[in-house]
Amino acid sequence: MESPDTIIIRGLELPTRIGVPDSERADWQLVTADVTLTLRRGFDTMGDDLLETVDYEAVAKQVKALAAESPRKLLETLAAEITRVLLQIEIVGSVEVELRKRILPGVDHVAVKMRRVRA
Repeated sequence: MESPDTIIIRGLELPTRIGVPDSERADWQLVTADVTLTLRRGFDTMGDDLLETVDYEAVAKQVKALAAESPRKLLETLAAEITRVLLQIEIVGSVEVELRKRILPGVDHVAVKMRRVRA
C-alpha cells in the first residue's frame, strides 16, 4: 500500500532545448519543474537513515541531466521521460511532474502535469 508521505522538489530549474520550431530548440532555455514523489513507506519507518529514503540532490541532478540530454519538441515528452525515470526508484510509489515554460506573450507560463503510479 502506498504511503501518503511525499517528497517535493519545487521550482527546479532545468536548462533544456525544447520547442516545436527548430529555431526554438536551437537555443538553451529554462523550464521549471515541480516534482512530487509519494513514497511506498512512511517517514516514520526510515530510522533517520538516508539509504531508507530518496536522495533529493541525486534526484535533482538526474532530472537536470535528463532535461539537458537532447532536444525535444514537447514539454509532454520531457514530463513522460522524467516520470518514467523517477518511478524506477525502489521506494517511490508514484510520481507527479509539473513542467512550466515561459513562451507565450501575455501569459505567465504554460504548463503540463503528469502523474503515474507504480504498477
